[in-house]
Amino acid sequence: MSDYMIRGMAADNQVRFFACNSTETVEKARITHNTSPVVTCALGRLLTGGVLMGAMGKNDTDMLTIRIQCQGPIKGMLVTADSKGNVKGYVNEAEVMLPATDVAKAIDLGVMSVIRDIGLKEPYVGQTHLVSSEIAEDLTYYFATSDQIPSSVALGVLLNSDTTVKYAGGFIIQLLPFAKEEIISELEARLKDFQFTKLLEEGKSVEEIIALLFDGYDTDITDRMPCAYVCDCSKERVEQAVISLGRQEIASMIEDNEPIEVVCDFCHTKYTFSPDELLNILQEGKVSNTRGY
Repeated sequence: MSDYMIRGMAADNQVRFFACNSTETVEKARITHNTSPVVTCALGRLLTGGVLMGAMGKNDTDMLTIRIQCQGPIKGMLVTADSKGNVKGYVNEAEVMLPATDVAKAIDLGVMSVIRDIGLKEPYVGQTHLVSSEIAEDLTYYFATSDQIPSSVALGVLLNSDTTVKYAGGFIIQLLPFAKEEIISELEARLKDFQFTKLLEEGKSVEEIIALLFDGYDTDITDRMPCAYVCDCSKERVEQAVISLGRQEIASMIEDNEPIEVVCDFCHTKYTFSPDELLNILQEGKVSNTRGY
């Protein structure tokens, strides 16, 4: 079955939930970036979190970016997601050699930034220090401090013996302001030993896992949509990165009289710009005199 996510409400609309199976998404990222097992698990968790948080967008054009800057050997990760289940990401160091379970050690101390572009003049940026570097706990902390929303985030990646992705997925559960103490206490108890990817491995669907979590309470699934690793790069988009280098830098490349190659960080597609194409960029007045991003 292809990857998909669901969102909805539970317990008389006291709780909202987002949940997904992201197995194929994470496997595509593993293949694209040729990641080591621990990096597959780290990037896979962040991609899954991106899918779930992207679905919180209210408009089709909303975009979400999660960036981790860290001191560990992974050196940093970035994930971008839209509100329709499409996600992409990359990692600074793809071949970190640590046990697959040592995600926190691979990341170590750092900062998480969440950038929401909802069509306003400036995107909203929230930033928190990593509290555990396990990613799910860090996102839980982000929601509590930056958004002031009591949340529980679960993200998991299980690998096969050949290091391919066996199962990946997760959920975000959020309490609404009028949630009663009874449901809060009950959910806290249930979430303590609740393992989403283990339940996927047992053959349960995302819907069945959510029903199990909220057993005894009503659930209303409001949306079900596919999710996937999708890179929407194009030569036109990459040209904007070239333009951002500034007039002086582009002129210098033209003087070298050699084509330049620009590689997309998300999918490793290579785009070549000939000296004539670079000259056209300058002549069309797309570049300012100052270097800017």
